[in-house]
Amino acid sequence: MSIEELYDDAARERLVEEPPKRVDAPVRLAFERDRARVVHAAASRRLAAKTQVVGPQTDDFVRNRLTHSLEVAQIARDLARALGTHPDIAETAALAHDMGHPPFGHNGERVLAELSADCGGFEGNAQTLRLLTRLESKTFDADGASVGLNLTRATLDACTKYPWPRSEATGPHGVHADGTPRVVVKFGVYDDDRPVFDWLRAGVAGRRRCVEAQVMDLADDVAYSVHDVEDGIVAGRLDLTSLDRAALWETVRSWYLPGADDATLDSALDGLRAVGSWPRSSYDGSRRSLAAIKNLTSDLIGRFCGGVQQATFAATESVPLVRHRADLVVPEDTEVEIAVLKGIAAHYVMQAGDRVALMERQRQLVAELVEWTWARGADGLDPVFVADWDEAADDAARRRVVIDQVASLTDASALARHTALAPTGWARASAASRQVGS
Repeated sequence: MSIEELYDDAARERLVEEPPKRVDAPVRLAFERDRARVVHAAASRRLAAKTQVVGPQTDDFVRNRLTHSLEVAQIARDLARALGTHPDIAETAALAHDMGHPPFGHNGERVLAELSADCGGFEGNAQTLRLLTRLESKTFDADGASVGLNLTRATLDACTKYPWPRSEATGPHGVHADGTPRVVVKFGVYDDDRPVFDWLRAGVAGRRRCVEAQVMDLADDVAYSVHDVEDGIVAGRLDLTSLDRAALWETVRSWYLPGADDATLDSALDGLRAVGSWPRSSYDGSRRSLAAIKNLTSDLIGRFCGGVQQATFAATESVPLVRHRADLVVPEDTEVEIAVLKGIAAHYVMQAGDRVALMERQRQLVAELVEWTWARGADGLDPVFVADWDEAADDAARRRVVIDQVASLTDASALARHTALAPTGWARASAASRQVGS
């Protein structure tokens, strides 16, 4: 049976039925069309100017949300193909997984969550679902309501990292990949988006994620664990040949694995150091040295994905890894090695004192943007959001429109809008000089 035959009509169903394409158009299968729609979405382009760990304009080499998403997509596609699940679905979910992030990454998310507490909250993954099914412009239903990109059920399910509403979310714990503490509860759907969520989860009981979503999530974890270390090396912030294990293990336990003992973490690091491409000399900026780091990146990604592939095959035997028929299996030693890599980046790159002051300025800017946009009403919105404001039934619904507007901004456009919306008498020059994106 081919991979396409493992996905039934329900998996390919769209909220709005679409007629066949012209006979002279290139033939594309349903999940290929989904991928193309996400690639061409405006929200995807905006990721190029949104913070990943540090501001995207700070350095030519630093990763932004778009380059990170492309790297996650490549890992997800290769892993999906190796596992026998649909590569187009996994890749599309990876391309879309950060679309809902606001300006300044998780730092901006924290502010929007606080300021939207009375209208349903804010969460980047729930915002991604809202973008895919409502805010992006592509398809409208018979009643004239936007259904966003009108993706298939299987693709939308794969994009749902946290398949539950805010009311069922557990308390936040740990830290994000950018080093900020988790203060936002994780959930995947706002209350007013429940109809489409219930549709895409039809026939699925409880919180179980489809295997394509699990592939996307693992690819995300692998990508930032490896690439943050790579960025730190090239930036001269860390040296893999000279690691302070005692201080490093304190960071790993504080951020990721609170119960891990020294022996477990030592064993994980020793396993990583045994990889043939692990550097034996310090990075010196030469082309050969950079190539060595790239080889290490490739080897580590292969190590982690290979370990998951073997463990998953051993556990599932002949069960097809399609939608909700099976689950990904991540070996414990792989989880620990990934945590050690993330800990290296956290300890040597993300704990710099200058980031703390910068992030406070970013939060203030986002909060003022929400306040000033709310005060302006429809006059403070982009044209695409004006109809939403006019059709809102109450202040809670109007507040949601303001949150949607601010969340759509990039780091640079947030700064520009902040200056443009500043009340009369505000020291605009002072606001512009905050350098919140650097």
